[in-house]
Amino acid sequence: MPRLFPDALLRLIHDMALSEADQLLIDRCLSGAEGAWNAFVDRYLPLLTHVVVATADMKSVALPAELRDDMVAEILMTLVDDDFAILRRFKGESSLGTYLVVVARRIAARRLTKLSRIPHTTLSPQAAEALAGSAPASDAEAVESEEEVVELLAKLPSDEATAIRMFHLEHRSYDDIGIHIGIPKNSVGPLLSRARKRMRELKQEQ
Repeated sequence: MPRLFPDALLRLIHDMALSEADQLLIDRCLSGAEGAWNAFVDRYLPLLTHVVVATADMKSVALPAELRDDMVAEILMTLVDDDFAILRRFKGESSLGTYLVVVARRIAARRLTKLSRIPHTTLSPQAAEALAGSAPASDAEAVESEEEVVELLAKLPSDEATAIRMFHLEHRSYDDIGIHIGIPKNSVGPLLSRARKRMRELKQEQ
């Protein structure tokens, strides 16, 4: 399928301000209003499904329909867990679509990585190997939150924004980032450090 993720998808939802209807829908879900959750699922199921499929596509994984649906169901269950704890943490600083993309992508990437480590998984050996090798380096400094990364990307220089997006949002390796940007692998770490420093400075200016 075409690679519509994450750039095109984020562009699609970037200008979607939190509407009164979305805020009302969240409030109704949190208050347990009848039919609220069904309305939420009807509105956002296509977006969550797209995130799952595109995450698998980005990692070159042919995702069976059953597994796709199972992963979407896991995302929905995670949103409901602990009395809608994830929705309660949403502060409206980005569009709800952006927030849900970040949450869904993180869950999907984690699930795919786990699948790559299970013997006799439905994934091909090549896909499993690719997933296992795509995990970020353990000594990398974490950014404060993925949602903040999404909001600050547009303010970074091109190479720094690309490195941050690939590492923290796409969970790509230093090798992948270096090849994509056209720099040696050992230059990726310093580039990410500069980008994170710039992001901290930008955040302090807000």
